[in-house]
Amino acid sequence: MTHSTVLLLLSRLEAIGHSLERSGHALALIGLGSVGAELARLDAYSDLDFFALVEPGYKQHYIDNLDWLSSLCPVAYAFRNSVDGYKLLFADGVFCEFAVFEPEELSRIPFSPGRVVWKQPHVPAEIAAPAVAVAVGGAQASSVEWLVGEAVTNLLVGLGRFRRGEKLSAARFIQGYAVDRILDLAASLAQEKDGLRDRFASERRFEQRYPQIAAHLPQFVQGYERSPESALAILGFLEQHFEVNQPLAQAVRDLAAG
Repeated sequence: MTHSTVLLLLSRLEAIGHSLERSGHALALIGLGSVGAELARLDAYSDLDFFALVEPGYKQHYIDNLDWLSSLCPVAYAFRNSVDGYKLLFADGVFCEFAVFEPEELSRIPFSPGRVVWKQPHVPAEIAAPAVAVAVGGAQASSVEWLVGEAVTNLLVGLGRFRRGEKLSAARFIQGYAVDRILDLAASLAQEKDGLRDRFASERRFEQRYPQIAAHLPQFVQGYERSPESALAILGFLEQHFEVNQPLAQAVRDLAAG
């Protein structure tokens, strides 16, 4: 992937702003994530994540009529993934995820701080800052005891399903849900690198945020056929760092052994 791809992403976002300006009833374009306030993260693998802010009464018009996007480049695919917006692929490979809001709606939506790409002169620059704080989930919202208990019981349930032949469900409980709890526990084990957190998805950039813990991930996520091995690796990690109920741990080991 090349520097020219990054330039294409930025120029496309600017073009969307100009298109909204020409449309007559738009108020602002807010870039989010790596095309927002975290612009230093932008690379050729980034998507265009944005909010289009429009005048009251015009939200549905901008959702139903995507000519403000298709006029810039043919649209190869558009999937309405929420009541507010789409995931959209331009024919030249630029992928977007966006939502359309009216001002009153935006005041009630939690989101990470963004960047004003374009706005009408009367719209305040503070529009890109959320009025509602994002609730950070995971370890800050739950006790360590709860997270550890949830992780180990996920292992137990998952191994039971594996022994039943429900290998997909087992993988989700062990290599998905239990691993999610380890991600939540990471802050209690190591110092997070600043500026890399995605408040909506704890797995994003985990390798950069917690490199020492991330080094264990290949053992935690070993694949469809290796849920027992993954479970034992997760259990061992939890026992190394936290107090784990030993009868429960033994039950996990017994099931893992078959």
